[in-house]
Amino acid sequence: MARVLVVEDDLTQAKRFDLMLRRAGFDVRTAAHGAEALALLDREPSDIVLTDLQMPVMDGLELVEQVRARHPMIPVVLMTGYGSEEAAVRALEMGAASYIPKRSLNRDIVALLEQVLAMSTEQKGQLHVQASMTSTEFHFCIDSDYAKIEPLVKYLLEPIARFGLCDRTGLIRIGMALREAVVNAVEHGNLEGDSEMRQVDENQYHELIAERRKTSPYCDRRVHIMARVTSEDAAFVIRDEGPGFNPAKIPDPTDPANLERIGGRGLLLIQTFMDEVMHNAIGNQITLIKRRERPQGEVESIARQTLGHQRSGMNGLRCLAM
Repeated sequence: MARVLVVEDDLTQAKRFDLMLRRAGFDVRTAAHGAEALALLDREPSDIVLTDLQMPVMDGLELVEQVRARHPMIPVVLMTGYGSEEAAVRALEMGAASYIPKRSLNRDIVALLEQVLAMSTEQKGQLHVQASMTSTEFHFCIDSDYAKIEPLVKYLLEPIARFGLCDRTGLIRIGMALREAVVNAVEHGNLEGDSEMRQVDENQYHELIAERRKTSPYCDRRVHIMARVTSEDAAFVIRDEGPGFNPAKIPDPTDPANLERIGGRGLLLIQTFMDEVMHNAIGNQITLIKRRERPQGEVESIARQTLGHQRSGMNGLRCLAM
C-alpha cells in the first residue's frame, strides 16, 4: 500500500482528500503546512507528497525545494487553484513531479498519483549502478493500447538510471514527460483528438477517442519511439502516423492563461522536465532531449575550468600579439 502525505492547511479539504485517497487504497497522512510535512518525512518517509501551494509557515514552493534537497527519492505533486498558475510553473522548475488543478481532483487525482508512483517503481537502488555500456539505443512500434505505455516508459527509464543521468525524482519527471508525449502521439496524432473539443465537452472527447481506437484508419496507425541514451544525455524521438498539425499554433503552456486548460498539463510537463523539445515541420514527430543533471559543486568546477581555459587562451593571444 503506497503512503501519501497530504499537505493542506484547510482542515475540511484535508479530510476530504484523506477520505478520497483511503477509499482508493492509499495509506494517508496529513500535515497543515510545509514545516510539519518535513518533520513527518524526517521521521518516516512517504512514497509521495500531495501538497497545496498557498499555506502558512512554509508554502508549497519552499516545500518542493526542501523535499528535493532532503528527500530526493520522494516525488511531490502540486494542487493548483485559480491564481496560483505562475507559482505552479515555478514549482515544476524547482523539482515537482507533476501538478493537478483542484477542479480536477475528484476525477483525476487517483490516476495521477498512480502514474507518478508507477514511474518510481523499481527505480530504488538503480541510480548508482555502473555498467560497461557507453550508449544504448531502442526502437519501438506500438498501437493505441494505453496498457503498453507505462511498461514502455519504465523500460526507457532503466538505462537512464543505469547511467546515473539524474536522481530518482529526475527519473520520475522524465517518465512523466515521456508518458505525456506518447499519449499525445496516440490521442492527438493517430486518433486525431481535437483539443478544443476537450475544452468544451471532455466526455464527448473521450467517447470519440474510444470509438476511433476501434475504427479504421485511426486504429491501424502506430506510434514509433526511438531512444538513445549515453552517459551524458538521453534523446527520444516519438513519431505518429497521423496527418500532423502546425507546431506554430501550439499555445504557450507556461502562460498562466493556458495552465488551467484541460489537457494543457502534458505539454507543460514535457517542456519543463526536458532540456530541449523540438517538433518536425509537419507536426507528427517530437524530439525530447535530457542532459545529465550535475551536482552544484560539479557545475561550479566546470565553470571555473572553462573560465581558466578562456584566460589561458587570452594569454596565448597576448603572447602571439607581442
